[in-house]
Amino acid sequence: MTTIRIRKPMNVTLRLIQVCKRFVNTEAKCQDRPQWIKPVGHQTEISIYNPITKCKVPLILKTENVLKWYMCGPTVYDSAHIGHATTYIKSDIIRRILSNYFNIDVLLVMGITDIDDKIIKRSNESKMDFISLSRHFETEFLADMNKLNIREPYLYCRVTDYVPQIIEFVEKLIANGYGYITKNGSVYFDTSKYNNYGKLQIPCPDVAKSQHEDKRSALDFALWKTAKSNEPSWKCPWGHGRPGWHIECSAIASAVFGNSVDMHSGGIDLAFPHHENEEAQSCCYHNTNQWVNYWLHCGHLNLKDIKMSKSLRNTITIQEYLEKYSANHLRMLCLLSHYRNGIEFSEEVMQNAVEITKKLDNFINDCDNYVAGKFKGGEIDENLLFTTLHDTRSTVCSALADDFDTSRAMHTIINLVGVGNKMLHQNNATSQNHGISAIAAVSNYVSNVLTKFGIVRSTMATIENRQIKDILDNFLDFRNAVRIRALQQNPKDKTLLKECDKARKCLSTCGIIVKVKTFIQYICSYLRPCL
Repeated sequence: MTTIRIRKPMNVTLRLIQVCKRFVNTEAKCQDRPQWIKPVGHQTEISIYNPITKCKVPLILKTENVLKWYMCGPTVYDSAHIGHATTYIKSDIIRRILSNYFNIDVLLVMGITDIDDKIIKRSNESKMDFISLSRHFETEFLADMNKLNIREPYLYCRVTDYVPQIIEFVEKLIANGYGYITKNGSVYFDTSKYNNYGKLQIPCPDVAKSQHEDKRSALDFALWKTAKSNEPSWKCPWGHGRPGWHIECSAIASAVFGNSVDMHSGGIDLAFPHHENEEAQSCCYHNTNQWVNYWLHCGHLNLKDIKMSKSLRNTITIQEYLEKYSANHLRMLCLLSHYRNGIEFSEEVMQNAVEITKKLDNFINDCDNYVAGKFKGGEIDENLLFTTLHDTRSTVCSALADDFDTSRAMHTIINLVGVGNKMLHQNNATSQNHGISAIAAVSNYVSNVLTKFGIVRSTMATIENRQIKDILDNFLDFRNAVRIRALQQNPKDKTLLKECDKARKCLSTCGIIVKVKTFIQYICSYLRPCL
């Protein structure tokens, strides 16, 4: 059993009891909780989930068709894993929806934490200075984001580039009575001075983390940490030290966007304490009741109900993932789930994403071939196809406007593809292709939607597919020629025929079906050039 020693048990215990009573989750207290303030500005067609009201609210922008968005970025002390990747992919999908469907110019700023406890620890372990270490993993992170087809933000902002702004931010909080300096030179935010603390989540103080001698409350958090020996530090009016975790995002976002941010995002684990503390200190700094108008939190990628985390050493790096799957597969996995929902990662869910990606890609290829007259399809019901396409467009737009519900949108698109596939692959193939315009319209729509979501149909992939097709055609021509010659010269010798059948079976295991022609068909095709 672990014993927690508290120097002043009576005072600390009483203080914790007072804090807990202050934030007890009762109906009466919930009615007194801080309220969301509806922004004044320009209405959009979008409704978005609000973690303060616990319901969907209209998205209103201060500037028409312009959305100011701050996103918490990586702490660059190690390789990014696919848990991080899904958060950034989900955010990228939402960004694309805002731009491609609702004509909103998104000004996205991402903060990069390049100085903190974990970076210092890894720096000491690796005997590499913290700047070189953080730059290495920052470069790797940016390369990973590019491989995942995640659009670059308008600005990447390193914490170390904004230390002067952070110091000024802390100075003002101290001057206005919201920050206090401890004996060792650290600075803490006094949560008791801010009446609206607990907007995003009713806080419960962590007893194990409440033992800091100089903290006035268990809920108070560090704005500035005094430097320890041999640690990176910056000079400030109250000594030498470095920024606290929460202050960095507030200072960067305020430096770029000022006293109001339309949207602020990150993983669900950042809601408390990180985003709660950001909102508290920023409201006090700007003397406003609401700094961020919309908080957006993405669900985690889990391994059997366990969060994927570097500290738990249960991660799959992005580079490891890409050795087995593609960027499209991970994006499809995210599209099939609502951004607020968690995803349990497994081979089964990944195979489902792979199969759906393949199904959509094959459908577009089949449509292209049908329109080009390269294969005969079944009977195309143009009226049904156009009606289904119209309904799909409407449902997709409605789903995306409803808190970016890509899950509902994707299942509607998959249904459209199912209707089209059934028509294309009916057994009663006609001698002449009909309904080309309907097939082309559906194919064009599906292709455009996937592109808008960030699914890439690579030019290289198209070239490779054509090369593979040419190789297969040449091989099949060679096989047919061998088979015909074997039948002509010595019908009793089955050796070459068996080898041809063996080649056909090998192709079938790869998903390529070779229909065997009759001997008469072979002879006719063989003699046709001579006639």
